[in-house]
Amino acid sequence: MNSILSLIGRESELFTQDIISHENRLRKEVENSRFLVLGGAGSIGQAVTKEIFKRNPKKLHVVDLSENNLVELVRDIRSSHGYIQGDFRTFTLDIGSIEYDAFIASDGMYDYVLNLSALKHVRSEKDPFTLMRMIRVNIFNTDKTIQQSIAAGVKKYFCVSTDKAANPVNMMGGSKRIMEMFLMRRSEEIPISTARFANVAFSDGSLLHGFDKRIQKMQPLVAPNDIKRYFVTPKESGELCLMSCIFGENRDIFFPKLSEELHLITFSEIAQKYLQSLGYEPFLCNTEEEARTLANMLPDQRKWPCLFVKSDTTGEKDFEEFFTENEQLDMNRFVNLGVVKNKLDYDSQMIQDFEKNIVTMLENKAWNKEDIVSLFNEMIPNFGHQEKGKYLDSKM
Repeated sequence: MNSILSLIGRESELFTQDIISHENRLRKEVENSRFLVLGGAGSIGQAVTKEIFKRNPKKLHVVDLSENNLVELVRDIRSSHGYIQGDFRTFTLDIGSIEYDAFIASDGMYDYVLNLSALKHVRSEKDPFTLMRMIRVNIFNTDKTIQQSIAAGVKKYFCVSTDKAANPVNMMGGSKRIMEMFLMRRSEEIPISTARFANVAFSDGSLLHGFDKRIQKMQPLVAPNDIKRYFVTPKESGELCLMSCIFGENRDIFFPKLSEELHLITFSEIAQKYLQSLGYEPFLCNTEEEARTLANMLPDQRKWPCLFVKSDTTGEKDFEEFFTENEQLDMNRFVNLGVVKNKLDYDSQMIQDFEKNIVTMLENKAWNKEDIVSLFNEMIPNFGHQEKGKYLDSKM
């Protein structure tokens, strides 16, 4: 693939100075530690796993549901970094399963547990069943693995959050915000740090990843032209997570500092850059039908049909933010990393009521989206959920 940096309009990596400044301490800590990476076969999980592996850990176990992605992760690591003396193994397991519990019971000896598992798509709120799955993965499985880490004497727990958790407007962001509340509760028993960051460019399932698939299948590129987003590369996402895991103090949230290097760019701009890097000229279409029809003839002329439209689907946030105005920040410790410094603050009764209500729904095997949105509104003050009645699955 062409240089991801150039496609997102950048010339240099974000965290180079911070990594170089802390590399000796980072490598020493990794070399002397045992790691468990959950959700390690996703785009961010693979990036984190590679950052750990190349620093020669004593032990590195990776868990994920995707058998195929785990195979590719191992092939990728063997082909790029080779081997380590430490114990490196992968396990195809569902974190919510009995098999995973047995796996933890059989060993469970780790210094650091990093949880990268998540349902990350805004579109996952389109039906009440997938939405409940998102709640179980993003909130309840996270809480379960923290409790297991506490019981096993794990030194530190890291969990990835999202920029969408700051003043959330969709259920995915809301689930991560509630997850942060659950983390706060458990932080009295184990040190926990996390990270919020931007879209990971060309990550699995992302719109940019879809560009690559559309090209392979000779199909049009479709993208919103009115939404600007910050993007980090997969490597940068791995560096950010590892830095937060190793150097984050209890309740810290790491995020990329906004700077000239990290600038907003529209999806349609990236689509045009991507096509141009492949030697194609974007051809703007007015309808889906026109774009589908022209996909059969334009590529031979080194042109590619594109449909760039305004966003009109549920849950799209107008802008991105990594922190809120009420959060205390440390902007001096790192060059390109900011840190939200959280004090111990949570409503135990509210969290327990949320748990009880969700468990009741699951036991009854009956719930609707409106009931879940109502619970989210109780948990998150001024939750700005934007229901437009239209989802990305209804578009090309």
